[in-house]
Amino acid sequence: MKELLRTTEEKMQKTLAVLEKDYKSIRVGRANAAVLDRVTIDYYGAPTPIQQMAAVSVPEPRTLMIQPWDASTLKDIEKAILVSDIGINPQNDGRVIRLSFPPLTEERRKEVVKDVRKAAEDNKVAIRNTRRDSIEKLKAMKKSNEITEDDEQNGEKKIQNLTDKYCKEVDELAAAKEKEILEI
Repeated sequence: MKELLRTTEEKMQKTLAVLEKDYKSIRVGRANAAVLDRVTIDYYGAPTPIQQMAAVSVPEPRTLMIQPWDASTLKDIEKAILVSDIGINPQNDGRVIRLSFPPLTEERRKEVVKDVRKAAEDNKVAIRNTRRDSIEKLKAMKKSNEITEDDEQNGEKKIQNLTDKYCKEVDELAAAKEKEILEI
């Protein structure tokens, strides 16, 4: 049963980690290198993240600067940013690419907050699905007489406590991201 609890908690932690990564890539009007995490460039036939091909810096609060280590990849990086879904047009000066983040309008902020809430709810559903699967495994263990009825009930309580803990963490992450978006 300890193994089941450990795997249940690992799955819930992974769900939370995915949400944190998704929230980092949400554009909120400030320059943030995490928006480039999903952008890859075809470099000698292999999809390569921008961070492995260039130095990414934030010279100003609303500007991201990408300086490739190999100048010949400048056009490829620019093209990859244009076809990505980040919604920012790169400015290429021949040596570096600059991404200027426009300030968010009130309407766009509300849309982003809706996306944040939807992502939080989706992750809470994933956590609850993990709970359901784990409780089903507990019941199967009880049915095959691997554990007692008391062990089953204790296991269910522990799984529910994990579920409550991770759902609360998802809510806290979502609240912090909403606050960040609305206060810019």
